[in-house]
Formats: sequence, C-alpha cells, structure tokens
Amino acid sequence: MATSAEQIKILRERSGAGMLDCKKALDATNGDIEAALDMMRKAGQASAAKKEGRIAAEGLVMIKIAPDQRYAVMIEVNCETDFVSRGDDFKSFVSAVLEQAFAAKARDRDALLVLPYQPGAEQTVEEARRELVAKIGENIQVRRLALMETEGTLGSYLHGGRIGVLINLTKGTPELAKDLAMHIAASKPQVVKGQDLGEDVLAREKAIYVAQAQATGKPADIIEKMVAGKISKFMSEVSLLGQGFIKDPETLVVEVLKQADAAVDSFVRFELGEGIEKKVVNFAEEVMAQVRG
Repeated sequence: MATSAEQIKILRERSGAGMLDCKKALDATNGDIEAALDMMRKAGQASAAKKEGRIAAEGLVMIKIAPDQRYAVMIEVNCETDFVSRGDDFKSFVSAVLEQAFAAKARDRDALLVLPYQPGAEQTVEEARRELVAKIGENIQVRRLALMETEGTLGSYLHGGRIGVLINLTKGTPELAKDLAMHIAASKPQVVKGQDLGEDVLAREKAIYVAQAQATGKPADIIEKMVAGKISKFMSEVSLLGQGFIKDPETLVVEVLKQADAAVDSFVRFELGEGIEKKVVNFAEEVMAQVRG
C-alpha cells in the first residue's frame, strides 16, 4: 500500500519528525499512523539511549515566579551545542518542562521527569525528552531544578539564560532581593555565611595554606597565625555576607542587610554547564583524521 501525502502530513504534525522519517515509518507499518507513531517513539528511545553518554553542557536556565511571590522554580536543561539551545524546539521543550515543574511544585529531577509533559497528557517529561533527542540528534538532559518557597521576600535574577539565581530574604524589599540576586550571579558566593562551609572544605583549604606557610621556613607560631588569617579571608571571600556589595564594593553585604533590617535565609545559583567536564574539540585534528580515513 502506497503511503499518501496526507498520511505523512498527519504523522509529521503528531510526531514533529521529518518527512523522510515519517514516510519510512508509514511504509514499514502499511500506512497505520498509530503503529508508525509507536514505532517512531520506540526508535526515539533507542536513539536517546545511544546519546546519553555524550557531553551536554550548553542549554538554558529558566525561572518562573508565582504571581503572589510566594514561590519560584528554576530549572537547567542541557544540550550539546549553543546552536540547538537557540532553536525553537529546544526552547519550547524547556518552557513546557518549567511550566509543569512550577504547576506541580516539583522538588527534584526524578519527580519532574515522571510528570505529564503537557497538562492532562499521557506522555511524560522523560518521554518527551527522548523524542526531542531523536528529532534534534543531540543529547538533551533535564539536569536540575530548585523550588524556593518563602514567607518573606523572594528575589530572582536571570542572566541571558546562562546564570540564574533565587534568593529568599527575611524582611527586606523586592528591590534589595533583586540587587542581591544580581550580586550572587556575578560574585559566586558558595554559602550565606562562612560558618556554613563544610568541615571538609575548610580542612582542604587549611592543608593547602599550611603547606604554603611551611615552605616559607617561618616559626610554627607565625605559621599558625598565617594559616588562621588565610582561612578567615577565604571564609569571607566565598560567603555572601563577607563579600563587598557589587553596587558598593566598599560596603560588605552583611552591612547592607543590617542597614535594611533584613536577613538572607537562603539562595540558589545555577550556572549553565557548571561542573560538567567539557570536551575540547580540535577541529583541525578531526578534519585530518577524516582525511587519513
């Protein structure tokens, strides 16, 4: 049975796949659109599985805030190339995933992946992800999300879809929350205050400072003071409260908060692809390898 143009059109609209893929699936199923759709979805899952190991460090960070400012959701979805991250298919996927995470107040990635991709749909977020992998041909991963709820003041900042920040203030104004979110985006604090740093982090830094100080050949009591001073400086540099405020570097964030009679309860900062080991591509070498066969 010959496949008609109308059947291809219907399958393309339902699957989002290319014309040739639709024709192949319809030919293989004797024009049965439902069977062709099932076959393409299965093929998409297989295709997605093959691409799981490929590095995906590009993509988008997105934020959605409730109208009453009581909660917000931030997600990071990755792909392999900046070109794909700017495409409509990828942007639509990320937006749809964010909407579902927001509506369900999802608290972790596993909970998000089993949610319906669209309201009332049987297809899950994970199934939609696999279909998009098959369609686009790149590894796509819903990497992480953060849900922030507050009884105080919620602030956010999104920089070009690459850096996102949510912050929860006790008291404080929306303007201050926004300024602090921008500060966090630029200054990368690890914790609210130095005392929040883990013992393992401090121990690692101390070991480095001790080795550096001992190399100077100074007496033990001087070394101890040198190490204590460096640890104190480190705790200030990586804590939000100890940093100079981005809008007034001579004033510490802790002082800005005191002046506003406010306090930081928590913050979350996502930077696109952070912590992912990116492949360094030498295109000249790749071309020569292909030339050599």
